[in-house]
Amino acid sequence: MNQEWRPEEYTNGFSFVYQYGEDILSLVDLPRGAFCLDLGCGNGALTQKLAERGYRVLGIDGSPAMVAKAKADYPALDFRQGDARTFSLEEGADCIFSNAVFHWIDEADQPALARNLYRNLKPGGQLVCEFGGKGNTGTILSELGRQLEEQGIRYRHGFYFPSLGRHAALLEEAGFAVGAAWLFRRPTPLSGGEEGLRRWVQMFAGGQLGTLPPQNQERVLAGLEEALRPRLWDEQKHCWVADYVRLRLQAERKE
Repeated sequence: MNQEWRPEEYTNGFSFVYQYGEDILSLVDLPRGAFCLDLGCGNGALTQKLAERGYRVLGIDGSPAMVAKAKADYPALDFRQGDARTFSLEEGADCIFSNAVFHWIDEADQPALARNLYRNLKPGGQLVCEFGGKGNTGTILSELGRQLEEQGIRYRHGFYFPSLGRHAALLEEAGFAVGAAWLFRRPTPLSGGEEGLRRWVQMFAGGQLGTLPPQNQERVLAGLEEALRPRLWDEQKHCWVADYVRLRLQAERKE
């Protein structure tokens, strides 16, 4: 799934993505000095958190712009551009950590991703990850699709949002032993006040929207806001609340 990232906007307007990811760090159970890969490291904020815990770290991301941002913000750490499906480490990792990444990878490529994660871990190494699970942002994406279809666009969001059982089975087929897994709802306030929902769409789900003329884009976004206000607008907090569902997993490479 192709996605063009805007690092400054991501860092300033969507900090909740990596801030929520800090909670997943508690699942990384390694001694100080262990080698931890942050796969899909984005702006490097969580790579830095891993380093602060005493791990040797490497951040890999598919976006050159994000890698440049991470290098600028955390010059003492090692960041590289790479594809999650095909990267190869010189040294097997004790842990591969990944937050909000795997749902961007096409469903057809998920088995290749799982096999590559397995190859790049040491025997007994840990996989700790969280990404969108079944139903994630379903209310937003369903209505966005309806609004786009009114503009003559057949909508396909392209995200991989699996059930817990489905993804656990995929990892087991690649050789992992899944130790713990959770699928849970996490309603997520969006920054930006009245503009929050449209900014989220433009950042994360705006590929097909961007093919429309500006006036048609505005019709879609305004229609989306009108339709979803009764369900996703929090009047007291004066913000939109996205209907996130997260899938969190801890697995181990078998010997």
